[in-house]
Amino acid sequence: MSAPHAESDDPDTGFGAGVAQTRLLEVSPEEFAENYWARKALLSRGVGDFTDLFSAAAVDELLSRRGLRTPFLRMAKDGATLAERSFTAPAGVGATIADQLDDTAIWRQFADGATIVLQALQRTWSPVGEFTSQLATELGHPVQANAYITPRQNRGFDDHYDVHDVFVLQIEGSKRWVIHEPVHQDPLRDQPWTDRRSAVAEAARRDPVIDTVLQPGDCLYLPRGWLHAAQAQDEVSIHLTLGVHAWTRFAVAEQLVQDALARLREDPEARQSLPIGVHDPDDVVEHVRKQLLAVLDEADPAPAFHRARNSQSRPGPLGPLAQQAAADALDERTMVQLRESLAPRLDAPRLHTRVGWLDFEADELPAIQRLLDGNQHPAGELGLALAARLLRAGVVVPATS
Repeated sequence: MSAPHAESDDPDTGFGAGVAQTRLLEVSPEEFAENYWARKALLSRGVGDFTDLFSAAAVDELLSRRGLRTPFLRMAKDGATLAERSFTAPAGVGATIADQLDDTAIWRQFADGATIVLQALQRTWSPVGEFTSQLATELGHPVQANAYITPRQNRGFDDHYDVHDVFVLQIEGSKRWVIHEPVHQDPLRDQPWTDRRSAVAEAARRDPVIDTVLQPGDCLYLPRGWLHAAQAQDEVSIHLTLGVHAWTRFAVAEQLVQDALARLREDPEARQSLPIGVHDPDDVVEHVRKQLLAVLDEADPAPAFHRARNSQSRPGPLGPLAQQAAADALDERTMVQLRESLAPRLDAPRLHTRVGWLDFEADELPAIQRLLDGNQHPAGELGLALAARLLRAGVVVPATS
């Protein structure tokens, strides 16, 4: 029998005195979880300076020096998304791919009132990547980040809702936000606002529940489905949107049904053809319903849940050359640590992580348990052979300091 599993970023236990409390919320984590999470909007004034995460200088570097390609950027003006060809071009000898960002074209569109949207910043700007990784671990839900850079007195998008929760962090300038309650509560990822354009437009004509101007250091939380529109004020506005792609009971139900169907397809009776000339399916439906209920009782969505959860977030960075150097110079004094954001789950003798799974001998499990505390450990404490294996697998990395 396997031992009870241990997991380092359990969504039920990680939310406390972390980045959410210290940088995003003016209420306690307990009050946020009970009264606001997935329920209603929360405006937190002056909770901090976010310029260590992102800034105007970061925008210019990403657009002019990093060689980004679509879909890491899109542009919008007056509610319409601009064609990619209007701000992309090849980048010269050795870089002839046509969808690279053209900083001159971007500047011209921006000067004409278009909003710049830098997408998936958790992949392209390390301070944002580290922050979103910490927040995702605390919340137990995947987090991604976009930046919106809007010219003065302009807006990029009309009233709409998102299918994920958001934290809006005002970085520079100011922006007026007009918020309305949902027309469709808790939309799923395949239920976008464009399916309800008329209801959204009608709701936007009513009195808002929030009409406010965000200043630098303000943070606005919106559950998925809440309508919003925003317009820059008298200067360029830069804000980060942290999108929280919340797991739902429906998602778990999908995985439960998928596992049940996978079991049913192994049943020879379920694979049998129906008789020739079947016109009334009632008897067949009732029989299949009983079969399906039987396999649902046996179905286990946990493996699929963990696989999906792992695939929607990335592990912490790993430098291949630093990893090789550590492996080559490994001795008992070499300090190593668990790689960040691995979502490790020990179901002895197997360790599941975002980079795969490993099985261990019984005498190795105490060292693995110690490793899961997240602290730095000398390789000799783990055992040189075990430390070398973990380095090769990308589960541990050289200690940072």
